[in-house]
Amino acid sequence: MLRHEFQPGRLVAGLFLTLTGVVYAGDAGGLWETPWFAVIPLTSAGLCLAALAGSAAHGLRRQRGDRRELPGRDDKRVRS
Repeated sequence: MLRHEFQPGRLVAGLFLTLTGVVYAGDAGGLWETPWFAVIPLTSAGLCLAALAGSAAHGLRRQRGDRRELPGRDDKRVRS
């Protein structure tokens, strides 16, 4: 199985968008009442946190460099 790199920004964005869906599903099911504008702070907060998480992960990856390569990748660069 091929592995991929961990992307925390996508994880945070997905969690917040799932939370928004759960809030509206609870409203539709009659469990609670949600104002129509509740999607705005949930989505914008989630996207801002996702941007911070993605930027932090990118900074750490860039700082760490390419010390570790993914298995199965053949990097055949010609050095002159």
